[in-house]
Amino acid sequence: MSNIVVKEEVKLPALPNTVLPAIEELTAALGIPREVLASQEEIEYAWRDLPRELREIPGDLRGELIARMCVAVSAGLFDGAMNYGWNAAILQLRQKIRNFGLAVVAQILRSDFEEKHLLELQDSRLLDLCLKLNIVDEDGFFFLDQCREVRNNFSAAHPTMGKVNDREFTAFLNRCVRYALADSSSPKGVDIGAFISAVKGPRFNDHQCRIWVRRLTETHDAQRQMLVNMVHGVYCDPATPEPARLNAIDLCSDLSGAFTASIRSDLINSHSDYVAKGLEEKHAASLQFFEKLGFLGLLNESEQHVVFSRAIERLWNAHNGMNNFYNEPPFAERLLEISQQGAVPETIQNSFVQTVVCCRIGNGYGVSNAAVPYYDEMIKSFSPREVATLINKAVDRSSTLGRRVEGGGNCRRNLKAVLELIDAASVPSTVKPEFDRLVR
Repeated sequence: MSNIVVKEEVKLPALPNTVLPAIEELTAALGIPREVLASQEEIEYAWRDLPRELREIPGDLRGELIARMCVAVSAGLFDGAMNYGWNAAILQLRQKIRNFGLAVVAQILRSDFEEKHLLELQDSRLLDLCLKLNIVDEDGFFFLDQCREVRNNFSAAHPTMGKVNDREFTAFLNRCVRYALADSSSPKGVDIGAFISAVKGPRFNDHQCRIWVRRLTETHDAQRQMLVNMVHGVYCDPATPEPARLNAIDLCSDLSGAFTASIRSDLINSHSDYVAKGLEEKHAASLQFFEKLGFLGLLNESEQHVVFSRAIERLWNAHNGMNNFYNEPPFAERLLEISQQGAVPETIQNSFVQTVVCCRIGNGYGVSNAAVPYYDEMIKSFSPREVATLINKAVDRSSTLGRRVEGGGNCRRNLKAVLELIDAASVPSTVKPEFDRLVR
């Protein structure tokens, strides 16, 4: 159950009757026009809208700078208030980078990055880094960068190009709050070196796996994307020992439900690179990686054909080999798992249907009872095209399936049980007469 964040209403005191008249008295005493400062109406509207923005700032972030900002607003010093609000936003962004981990930032930037480097960053480069670390998204970067320009040209930080009114100040503050101050949480970076070392180390226990999955979940999307792609590379490297490959699959299996479109795209690009460069061992391992994660549907039909073809061939060899009744189940289970990841490619459907049905009806010695549930599950999922292939093969004496059916006995009786698994609505009209005859 997720925690509900209750926003604390902020009630500011009413502006005393002495504040606004005092501004007029001050300008008169200095001999300057009242219009050079914010008007009474602008001050009143800005003060009225201020609580709505303050409500979005967590209590622990409403510190000295926010207090000074409020005082500046009450006096109509919007340029000073903007500077205080911007400084509060910058301090919070720096803290989020600290929370992410300065050592991890150094790994990502591939250069030294310590506290002094963080403090020396100009605001523009700080925003660039926050975008790179996904501390702010692209929208946040765009609007905060606009605020930076406004602050540099219209706040009390530098000689100004002009004045801002209450609405411009409120919009400025809204963006600082929304994209920097409203959320006190921040992602935690993953130590890349420690992570890869752990993956390549001894086999994970459940506790280790959960810890790393949690860390990957807590980091930002861009780093998670990079680390998943690195894990894919570890899995596909022929020099990787089996414990490390199993670690890689365990991590990705637990995270796969949260894979973004960008992560999937990166995996496909890496897989395609192996094909383009002729790295056959890595390509074969990558196919297995996609299969184990249930991502075969992301590959093109020719790639899927290869995976199905190998699985079908191995099942058929087990069926025709010694002790087939004992050896078939794991190969049947694997083919079922693959078939559940998407439609069987048309180029391999004939072989798929004939192999599954031949194994299901058995040979002259019987069937592998332990494998029957897997066969039945696949047959129930046959598409109309696959049902038509089944019927056509069953009546074709030149096919392996047809010869077994023609031989009668258990094979013919088992075929009838197979046909009873198929919904009549899935039987194409072109083979309906033969289907009815076989059922009878």
